[in-house]
Amino acid sequence: MSNAANLALFDTKAGNLRLTTYDSNGIGAATAAERAIAAGADLILGPLLAEDVRALAPVARRAKVPVIAFSNDASVAGNGVYIMGVTPAGAIDRVVRHVRGKGAARFGALVPSGLYGQRAAQAMQASVRAAGGQMVGLETYNRTPLAARGAAATLNRRGTFDAVLIGDGGTMVTALAPAVEAGPTLLGTELWANDRTLGRTPRLRGALYAAPPEARFQQLVTRYKARYGKTPYRLGSFGYDAMLLVARAARSWPTGRPFPMRMLTDRDGFAGVDGVFRFGSDGVVERALEVRQVTAAGTAVVSPAAASFGN
Repeated sequence: MSNAANLALFDTKAGNLRLTTYDSNGIGAATAAERAIAAGADLILGPLLAEDVRALAPVARRAKVPVIAFSNDASVAGNGVYIMGVTPAGAIDRVVRHVRGKGAARFGALVPSGLYGQRAAQAMQASVRAAGGQMVGLETYNRTPLAARGAAATLNRRGTFDAVLIGDGGTMVTALAPAVEAGPTLLGTELWANDRTLGRTPRLRGALYAAPPEARFQQLVTRYKARYGKTPYRLGSFGYDAMLLVARAARSWPTGRPFPMRMLTDRDGFAGVDGVFRFGSDGVVERALEVRQVTAAGTAVVSPAAASFGN
């Protein structure tokens, strides 16, 4: 992410900005933040992990230095902390609204036990309710194939569904999908976005999930490889887009003045590698996501991301 942020700084030619990297490994996120602020940092980009955001947030708040973190955990946002990660709630809401618009009315969900599953379940219930659909059944499971298939069998007995969310990723998805009875469209979360093997499972072909648009990221990959000689991690786009945002702010950010935090909640949002995004007053990112359909060969976009917010 550091390389991607530096590439954005180079691309924007923002000469009034200076980016310094502090490695929190070994010293901890809070100490890294203290050192950055002592050196004059007016804004902190990162970290990625929620526990690191929690550690440095009090340090940044005391110094009145805003944080743009790369986490997708909404619980760490707010009071000067903004998160850029694709949240389960955002991804689930986008795909639910898409299938509801196509006529789906009866929804089900399979989610793992634990914090992520709880958040996925809450997001699914809220999205279905907001879209005017009906939540017919929701089952949780311990993350073993046997328990997951048992939960799917229980869900199948709840009634008929138009769409069923599988709120999990990796091998659990391929274990669960064949256990869901034929008929309902399967829905996924942001965890599916970088899995290129989903289409190997026949029951997953035709499944839908939401993710940031990919076209501009591939352009970033080309420029990144030309400069650094390697392919960036997919999350590198967060570093690039965060730096683009800062470069935009720098146009009206007088030297020696605090970072203009009010611009972070601009309702028009910002255009980046991952499409348009904006922050709510709670510090949680809202993103314009595309809807992809799983195919035998990979994925196909069935609903492009919006180019702007309708406000």
